[in-house]
Amino acid sequence: MKVALLLTNLGSPDAPDVPAVRRYLAEFLSDRRVVDLPRLLWLPILYGIILNTRPAKSAAKYAQIWTPEGAPLKVHTERQAKLVKGLLGEWGRKELLVDWAMRYGQPSIPSVLDRLAAAGATHILVLPLYPQYAGSTTGSTEDAVEAWRARQSPPPEIALLPDYHEDAGYIAALAASVREHWQAHGRGERLLMSFHGIPQKAVDEGDPYARQCETTARLLAATLGLPAEGWLLTFQSRFGRAQWLEPYTLPTLEQLARQGVRRVDVLCPGFAADCLETLEEIALEGRQAFLAAGGREFHYIPCLNERPDWIAALAQLALKHLPA
Repeated sequence: MKVALLLTNLGSPDAPDVPAVRRYLAEFLSDRRVVDLPRLLWLPILYGIILNTRPAKSAAKYAQIWTPEGAPLKVHTERQAKLVKGLLGEWGRKELLVDWAMRYGQPSIPSVLDRLAAAGATHILVLPLYPQYAGSTTGSTEDAVEAWRARQSPPPEIALLPDYHEDAGYIAALAASVREHWQAHGRGERLLMSFHGIPQKAVDEGDPYARQCETTARLLAATLGLPAEGWLLTFQSRFGRAQWLEPYTLPTLEQLARQGVRRVDVLCPGFAADCLETLEEIALEGRQAFLAAGGREFHYIPCLNERPDWIAALAQLALKHLPA
């Protein structure tokens, strides 16, 4: 028996330019889990309007946060996989195969699963780097994994970890990151926890995402000893005109500033690694919105990325679900 661990994340374009972003958005927005509309209605809108207008705007945003090594999300996810592999090796599991993949873009989930199978993996644990389950993220990853598995003969044993929204190691790493930021930079009047949004319709139909976000936020606030008035839960990255989970992050930041809050600290607990949605939408756009509305200080607290306590939490999560 040969065992493998596959860390997965959402994905990023190959470059911060229009052609690469268009390819990425075409794949991402064609997923029925992401946009739940009839194809006859949605595809003409996607290919006739969105892919002719949105890529240029998105490419300009990616250009602001791009690193010499590439897209931040890819850079951090690759580093996380290498660090988890190293730590598991130190813990006596050197035989484990550890790799990483992206749901959209490269390296794709099927291509990396092919690589693991070619290396002899007979048991694979897929660990999506989404702490909270949503059909549009973890569910979509499961779709891709199952589609690949159905083409294999014989197929390997595959397990997928659906969420870890209340895992003690995850919560402890989040709390430590906040405390360290406060120790280095002082403490704001509010801690705002911003999670990626999903359509309200999905929650109404049974998606557990909103409830899991609330649980994570409540556990983190309790660990930090915050009173009810000391923190807020909001949702970001709304797409389209449908009703999404509320309250929305940017309007909340503006409202706080107008209410006289001088400093706010913002954390994105639903993202395991910094990416466009955290570095551009929150750290740049969020800051601008808060200051323009009258706020004085805006502090973005980075994602867990390669923090040693977070890498240890990931490794522990894997060990709980990997064959001995």
